Amino acid sequence: MPLSATKIHLTKAAFTISAPDIRRLPADSGIEVAFAGRSNAGKSSALNTLTNQRGLARISKTPGRTQLINVFEVAENRRLIDLPGYGFAQVPLAMKKKWQKALGEYLEKRKCLKGLVVLMDIRHPLKDLDMDLIHWAADSELAMLILLTKCDKLSQGKRSAEVLAVKKALAPLNADIKVQAFSSLKYTGKEQADAIICDWLEQENDPEVENSVDLQLNEEDENILPEDFQH
Repeated sequence: MPLSATKIHLTKAAFTISAPDIRRLPADSGIEVAFAGRSNAGKSSALNTLTNQRGLARISKTPGRTQLINVFEVAENRRLIDLPGYGFAQVPLAMKKKWQKALGEYLEKRKCLKGLVVLMDIRHPLKDLDMDLIHWAADSELAMLILLTKCDKLSQGKRSAEVLAVKKALAPLNADIKVQAFSSLKYTGKEQADAIICDWLEQENDPEVENSVDLQLNEEDENILPEDFQH
């Protein structure tokens, strides 16, 4: 896809809205890059590091408190999307199901989604829900950047071994996947991740997306994501 005239700088990211579901999001146009990961993967810290804004994404002492879809605009019609965390979060089951459904709906229905950043603790990568998400993105031919977070907690040798192991595990998918060690504390991998995300955001708008009619979601919509992301 050709590049647009829009030059992206993630440092210009500004909070726009928090939405409980995709019906409250901005119009499904332009280009979005979404961040997803388990509740303790360091997603908020990574967003703050990539944008050079310490308080852009709120960091909770209790993992999993991100219950809404948070939108950050980096340029006109170019957005970063902070999706609800998934996994072990100590929150009521009903609430957990509600925002897992919001996550699933966003990933299935949002046509302007052009890239998915999947964050995993480098010490505990490729858990079941991580793999469900990665398999779905691969089947949807969605470009992915796997950020193996908290890599400062490992030696250089072990870090490199984990990156290689994840690359080998995902190779059979034959998907557009890049794997990068990342540390919000040491800024490891920041430059590489920034380049990939900006490249996604600098693509030309897809005319089919710009001219599409908003999808009407209802209970009869067919879901293709794993059950854990839908309910």
